[in-house]
Amino acid sequence: MTLHSATINGRPVNGEKSFSVLNPATGEEVGRAPNMGAAELNAAVAAAKAAFPAWSAKSDEELQAACAMVTSRIEANAGELAELLTREQGKPLNGLGSRWELGGTVAWAGYTTGLSLPVKVLQDNEQGRIELHRKPLGVVGSITPWNFPVMIAIWHVMPALRSGNTVVIKPSPLTPLATLRLVEIMNEVLPPGVLNVVTGDDSGEFNLGGAMSAHPDIRKIVFTGSCATGQKVMRSAAETMKRLTLELGGNDAGIVLPDADPAAIAEGLFWGAFINNGQTCAAMKRLYVHESIHDAVCEALVAYAKNIPVGNGLEEGSILGPIQNRVQFDKVSRLVADAKSRGKVLLGGDAGEGLFFPPTIVAGLSNGDALVDEEQFGPALPVIKYSNVEDAIRMANDSPNGLGGSVWSSDIAAARKVAARMECGSVWINKHGAIQPNAPFGGVKGSGFGVEFAEEGLQEYTDIQVVFA
Repeated sequence: MTLHSATINGRPVNGEKSFSVLNPATGEEVGRAPNMGAAELNAAVAAAKAAFPAWSAKSDEELQAACAMVTSRIEANAGELAELLTREQGKPLNGLGSRWELGGTVAWAGYTTGLSLPVKVLQDNEQGRIELHRKPLGVVGSITPWNFPVMIAIWHVMPALRSGNTVVIKPSPLTPLATLRLVEIMNEVLPPGVLNVVTGDDSGEFNLGGAMSAHPDIRKIVFTGSCATGQKVMRSAAETMKRLTLELGGNDAGIVLPDADPAAIAEGLFWGAFINNGQTCAAMKRLYVHESIHDAVCEALVAYAKNIPVGNGLEEGSILGPIQNRVQFDKVSRLVADAKSRGKVLLGGDAGEGLFFPPTIVAGLSNGDALVDEEQFGPALPVIKYSNVEDAIRMANDSPNGLGGSVWSSDIAAARKVAARMECGSVWINKHGAIQPNAPFGGVKGSGFGVEFAEEGLQEYTDIQVVFA
């Protein structure tokens, strides 16, 4: 099977060992990735550090032109990347799957390319001139998850490059292949050392992500993943006072107000919860529905979900695929089994072959039940009945997480009032999870800190220097 090379200082690197990457739809090996250790990490960081002076000295126009070339190369290879992504991640080529993810990847890269952080004049009078400058940090370490490995890589890497930083990226060992190829493609037009990638299976004594978080020559870590791992990143980064952007887990709540139209919102509710098979940080994980329309909403949601084809992502008819890995599959299975004993399964509930799990909707649960309280990160949605809006807001906010939330209503003004009281970084009305590159995105409470996207996200890759003259 093909060994996919890493790229360090513009050159392919394989190392002495490799690990297997499996297709979750079939269990077959897709390819192998280098199993790297401290020596390769140090080489990658050294390459990025050596490339930083020349890269950061480029003018804003030169950085923009370089990022535009990178975007063009990604777009030209989007088809190849999408197929590789489906093979290792499991998501279908179609629907909101790999081709959609690559479209988002190109869109984010292009939008970020067009951003700029000009000098800000704070004062200019007879007392003097004061300017605020944004300066790149140095080497940025990016640690990405397995659910959107290509798009999240670009969310991390492009603002770092655009603001004059150099990068070492480490993808999840479950989905490293598309990232390895992505970095190879980007290096066709980047100077050596500006973007480097390291991979490891995280099974031995040496933990690549932990070593990156503690590395003295990495100035910033941007991490997307679980809350528990984010806490570890934060602890290991403390000694070197790294800058951090942490986009961690969510347990997003949706609140359906009594004036909502069940038939009109069913499709939006489904994709808010089941995008990427529910394996999305900002997917809707809990749905609170007023008792007056609870049954009608459940019926409309089940009717829509029944028609979604689930299968191997390489088959053109598939719209949802398998759960990506065994650990996540077992978690979803455990939570659904517990929910079946406490509530009523309206759809799904029984695992299929391999890692396939059908869209599952469970009613009759409440806060305190595991499927409601824990982030399932899979295709299972609890629907909770409430009698008054105050209770719904209280239950929605009764979580250590605060990534996203949504309100569903025919009265936009009423929905806005409820939305303002939800404790989350993003809140949507009559949709859920619709992020875009011109709107900052990040969590509150246990869902992390810092933001990505837009000018505010670009600023996170810089230090402020104020010049008094």
